[in-house]
Amino acid sequence: MTTARTWGGRSAVERRTERRQRLIDAALELWRENGWTAVTIRAVCARTSLNDRYFYEAFADRDELLVAAWESVRDDMLAALTSIFTENTDRPLADIIRLAASAVLERISADPAYGGILLMHHAGSPALESSRRAALKLTADLVVTAARTYVRPDADETALHIDAIASVGGFVELIDAWQSGILDCTADDIVARLVDLVSTLGRTYLDSL
Repeated sequence: MTTARTWGGRSAVERRTERRQRLIDAALELWRENGWTAVTIRAVCARTSLNDRYFYEAFADRDELLVAAWESVRDDMLAALTSIFTENTDRPLADIIRLAASAVLERISADPAYGGILLMHHAGSPALESSRRAALKLTADLVVTAARTYVRPDADETALHIDAIASVGGFVELIDAWQSGILDCTADDIVARLVDLVSTLGRTYLDSL
């Protein structure tokens, strides 16, 4: 049996994992400072003091790093939303939506750069735009799953998914307009309007809210 070699008490796999995470962390730092276009192979290697051999050990190219960095932020937010949905199944759906929307807005208000990474369009990067579209569907699916307990047996599933995507997409655009100053309102105003919208749509599909 072959024994894995270790350096400094860590295996080669652990060291590669650590280097990969350092590159992702550096990418997020650069992104926060100057936008995603500042995330270059040279910049992240300089920030981490790793040479490009280690970069290519972890990522095929810059796009793969950008997607990994963005997905780390996406997964953080989805984990928070999933916890809200799973821990409040005994509450009315309108309350769950209010809690989820409030959590998103509170996080973005506390850390606008986080919101910029997660929600802004990334024109010029097909890989990031593709990831953003996939996340929209993932989030809409999460909302539909949370609503499943309340949905009437005769509800139109296709229409439900369409409206879920429209609602999530609209919420994201509201946040963007709010952050950029186009929309002059409070976070509570946005949450209230979203809950009203979900309540209106809910009458089409749900037994109760």
